[in-house]
Amino acid sequence: MNFKRFPLPDLAAHLSDYLRGQGIEVVLSGGACVTIYSQNKYLSYDLDFVLTSYVARRKLRETMRTIGFSEDGRHFRHPDTPFIIEFLSPPLSVGQEPVKNITEIIKRDKILKLLSPTDCIKDRLAAFYHWNDRQSLEQAILVSLSQRVDLREIRRWSLREGMAEKLAIFRESLKKRRAAHRLHR
Repeated sequence: MNFKRFPLPDLAAHLSDYLRGQGIEVVLSGGACVTIYSQNKYLSYDLDFVLTSYVARRKLRETMRTIGFSEDGRHFRHPDTPFIIEFLSPPLSVGQEPVKNITEIIKRDKILKLLSPTDCIKDRLAAFYHWNDRQSLEQAILVSLSQRVDLREIRRWSLREGMAEKLAIFRESLKKRRAAHRLHR
């Protein structure tokens, strides 16, 4: 298949649908969700799929090879697309909590399962909280500005993660960005 003209959401949906047909269930997470939810204000070139149950690496390799992807370390690459694919082991979680809400979107008549906007923010904040990744903080803000999210749930989760101080940084940064956004309208 020629993936040259597939934008990230379409490629993710195509792969997800194909994998489901091969008995492999996945949920998109990471920066690719930010790309989708921010309407490309952030561009990720890796698609992180979390397996919903254990799948042998050999099966993943064979399944991806049938559609032209080759294994490159822990990633899979295809000559027709700049996007790299990675499969993450289950369980699907953000920080110490399992993910309960999965969002489904349809692209090119294919179903893509991905983190909800709220869980996408938690996923990005986890990188900020635990590794001080400022780019992930910015990604969490972009999703917050672009989507309806449950800020109370993000607060509850953040406190459970023991991250009250970094939650305050997120909330203050978001407040400033919202104010700047209103000024520029």
